[in-house]
Amino acid sequence: MASFLSEQLDFIFFFYGLAFILLGATCSRLASSQGAGQHWAMLGGFGFVHGVAEWLDLAALIVGDSLAFAMGRTAVMAASFFLLMEFARRKAIRLGLRPPGRWIYPLLALAIGFVGVTQGVVAANIVARYSAGFVGALGTSLALAWSARPLPGLAKGLTLSASAGFAFYAIAAGLIVPAGAFWPSTLINHGAFSALTAMPIQLVRGLLALWISFSIWAAWSQRLASDVSSPRYTAYVHHQFVWTVLATGVILLSGWALTEHLGEIYKQDVERRAASDIDLLASRLAGETATTEAMVRSLAGAPSVLPLLRGGTRKEVEAGQSVLDLDIAASGAKRGYILNRLGDVVASSNDDDALAGSSSHASAPYFLKSMAGAPAYEFVFEPDTGKHDYYASYPIKGRDHGIVGVAVLTRSLDDFEADLKNFGRPYFLVDPDGVVVMTNQPEAMRRTLWPLSEPRRLAVASRIGTPVQKPMFESNVVDEVWTNVDGVRNFVRRRFANHSDWSLVILKPTREIFATRFLGIVITLLVTIVGLIYMATKERKIHDDVVQDSRLRLQKLAQDLRVKATTDALTGLFNRAKLTPMLLDEMKRVDRYNTPLSLVMFDIDHFKSINDTHGHLIGDHVLVQLSRLVQRQIRSNDLLARWGGEEFLIMLPGSDGPKAFGVAEKLREAIAATDFGEVGSATCSFGVAQYVPGDAPDQLLARADAALYLAKNGGRNRVKLAPQPDRETAEQLRA
Repeated sequence: MASFLSEQLDFIFFFYGLAFILLGATCSRLASSQGAGQHWAMLGGFGFVHGVAEWLDLAALIVGDSLAFAMGRTAVMAASFFLLMEFARRKAIRLGLRPPGRWIYPLLALAIGFVGVTQGVVAANIVARYSAGFVGALGTSLALAWSARPLPGLAKGLTLSASAGFAFYAIAAGLIVPAGAFWPSTLINHGAFSALTAMPIQLVRGLLALWISFSIWAAWSQRLASDVSSPRYTAYVHHQFVWTVLATGVILLSGWALTEHLGEIYKQDVERRAASDIDLLASRLAGETATTEAMVRSLAGAPSVLPLLRGGTRKEVEAGQSVLDLDIAASGAKRGYILNRLGDVVASSNDDDALAGSSSHASAPYFLKSMAGAPAYEFVFEPDTGKHDYYASYPIKGRDHGIVGVAVLTRSLDDFEADLKNFGRPYFLVDPDGVVVMTNQPEAMRRTLWPLSEPRRLAVASRIGTPVQKPMFESNVVDEVWTNVDGVRNFVRRRFANHSDWSLVILKPTREIFATRFLGIVITLLVTIVGLIYMATKERKIHDDVVQDSRLRLQKLAQDLRVKATTDALTGLFNRAKLTPMLLDEMKRVDRYNTPLSLVMFDIDHFKSINDTHGHLIGDHVLVQLSRLVQRQIRSNDLLARWGGEEFLIMLPGSDGPKAFGVAEKLREAIAATDFGEVGSATCSFGVAQYVPGDAPDQLLARADAALYLAKNGGRNRVKLAPQPDRETAEQLRA
């Protein structure tokens, strides 16, 4: 029961505050009536301010608390108690008594403030309740009881009922306080009351607030009925009071049921959205590392890297280094190297790494695993620098299929971390011990998510260079659990990352559930104002739509960025970045199946004069029209790419030099016969080169470019075929 009611504190705070605001409205109306006295305005002020104080407690429950907010709420609560004391003081004066003057309030405020500064906000809250809350409520109870003596019948009974309500409230709000460090708060406090009665004290205070509010309202209504002296009006007042009490009860119960239902719905929605978020996060990390894994596999399988391990000619070594550098560029890795069987670096992508010849990789887990014949993928966190890297390694096999070395690519995860700085909810990348090595919550860095055994805790402290702090979770989590995170209820999703014991973890705080439950509270509060209810519901729907639209836009933007990275924006053709790895793959296929491959490089003759004469917009139209014309003329398995500016490249699998020359000649004639609109006719020059086994991509491209240069110098609008390397050179390339 206690656990269930503690989960309803948001609604309890709501109706607690609502009851006092109702008291404030009733007393304010009473104060405005003729002959009532302005002391009722003080009681009305207490009702309004104390109701706001309770709704501030509700806000703290929903959006979270802070020291400044707690101090502000304590100040508002103390101010409300001062208004209650002022009502009792003025009522006592009207009754002929001589209470202390207003000088008492500054003294009490200074005392409460001093305690707050020296002993904390909780102590200030306790002192405010003892000195102002208890005294003010008890004084109000006595004043109402005294003033009830001359009243007739029902009015007297209702006033005494309000007096009794304030007497009980003096105990509930003035003596039952938060647990403190001094007596009697160490004995009589919220926890002790909850343990004794199985209900939070806030529920009792809220019920007392309703009791007081309805008692004073009924007494005031009875007075109005007496002043009017009309049986019909008296009957109306009585019926109105009864129906109001019943309606309030029904509204509060219905509102509680609605709030509970909305909270349960949102709880399920939290779990669904958490599943979507962890999938998105895992997919983003996999996308960050997949290219590295694929490229290290490609690098290890490239024949050109074997001379780096067994020794080769200078040209072979340069070709192997070129393949390594190309793989680095294509994969986005920050470093790559080739390790021999001893773990020594025989080739590196960066001369500044000072890695060549070292043996520091011989004991690395990824090296040992790859030398055993398996690919290895490993996350690495450097405590000294705070850098996060992803290592991918793959065994290199010789011609006899034996393992002769290991290819390694290292990719920085800095971009992944930067992209997720503004991720909509807390996320963590943790190592196998649960140590947070990447997060958008800076205060959680290097903390452990779950408790560790003492030996593991000492080992982790030695590894990360700092003492292990208190774990965030109460125990280790698997996935899809509701648990306390630093004392706050959260929904936790966990996903193992990239074939490793490292994990991605996200949190969904229950404050979001309280926020949705708040919709039910708002509906209860504004049940008679349909328009405002509609606006609140509409706002929630728009918010969800905006979040969804934003998520879709981000996904589309990511897709567009991937397309733009490999596609020429003007012509829609593949660009150099896309063609280069495809050319390398095609060359490997040609080597494997002994089929011909040729490149045709061409550009538009006098294109600069076209731009200068007709403008760049017309020049762009020429480029687009030309690309579409050529695309229609070539085979579906031929690849056309914009190489840069007005220069284009065609990769012709299965075509030798003479055949590619014929294709180029047909293209030249088709282009020369085409009307390019305002420009009129245009011509192109072509350079053709056939792939020779052993060629590096740069060598093949250089021959095609040289042939294009000859076509340009030969008068343009012509095709030139690059000569094949002589036999001796070809044999060296094949070796």
